[in-house]
Amino acid sequence: MQQISISIVSHLQCSLVEKLLVDIERCCKASSIEVILTLNMHEELPFAGRSFPFPIKTIHKSTPQGFAANHNQAFAHASGQFFCVMNPDIRLNDNPFPALLSCLQNSSVGIAAPLVVGESGEMQDSVRRFPTPFKIICRVFGRCKGIDYVVKDETIFPDWVGGMFMMFPHSVFREIGGFDTGFFLYYEDVDLCARLTLGGYRVAACHEVSVIHEARRTSHANLRYLWWHVMSAFRFFLSPVYRQLRHRK
Repeated sequence: MQQISISIVSHLQCSLVEKLLVDIERCCKASSIEVILTLNMHEELPFAGRSFPFPIKTIHKSTPQGFAANHNQAFAHASGQFFCVMNPDIRLNDNPFPALLSCLQNSSVGIAAPLVVGESGEMQDSVRRFPTPFKIICRVFGRCKGIDYVVKDETIFPDWVGGMFMMFPHSVFREIGGFDTGFFLYYEDVDLCARLTLGGYRVAACHEVSVIHEARRTSHANLRYLWWHVMSAFRFFLSPVYRQLRHRK
C-alpha cells in the first residue's frame, strides 16, 4: 500500500501533467506515493514511454465528466492511506507532504492544504471564509477585495481551501462521501469543506509549505465557464448544507 494517492485530472493538459510528474519525481523521493491520472478527453501522453519511480494508474474517459465525478472515481482506485487532489497547473519546489501529514496527525483535521502562491510569488486567495450572496455581489462590483486570512507563522484554520491542492485521510474522504457530483465545476471545494465542518472536522492550511499555482482563471475569459461558476454558486446557496451553515452561526 502506498501512503499517498495523488489524483490528477487532465483536460487536454498532458504537457502540464508531465511537468507536475517531473516535479513530484524530483521533490518527493522520500514519500511513498501513487498517481491516478484521469484523461477526461482523449489525448496522447507525451511521457507514455517514460519510467517514473512511482506507479501511475491511468483512467480513460469516453465521456467527459466534472471535477467531482472524476476525483471520486479516482478515489475508488486509490490504495493510499491519504488521498490528495492536485491540479495539473500546480508546480512544486519542495516536498509538500511531510508538513501536510504533520497537520493531519491531529484527528480533528479532516483536510490539509499548502499555502498557494502565484508564479511571481504573490499569495493567492486559496484560504477563504465561506461565501455569502452579499459578498459575491460585492466582489462583482469591485468591492470586498483583499484576503480573508492573514498568513502568519502558524497553521491557519480557514472555512475552506481551494480545490487546486487538497489532502485528506482516506477514511475521512470516504466518510464524507467525497465530492458532491451535483457540482460540475466550481464550488465542489466549498461544499466539501462545509460538509466537513458540519461533520465536526477542521480545515487546515499548513503554513510550513507552499506550492505554485499557474492559474488560468478560465471563468474570467470564457462565458461558458463563467455560467458554470454562477450556477454552482446558486446551487450552493440554495443547498441544505448552506442553510445548516447559516443556522450554525
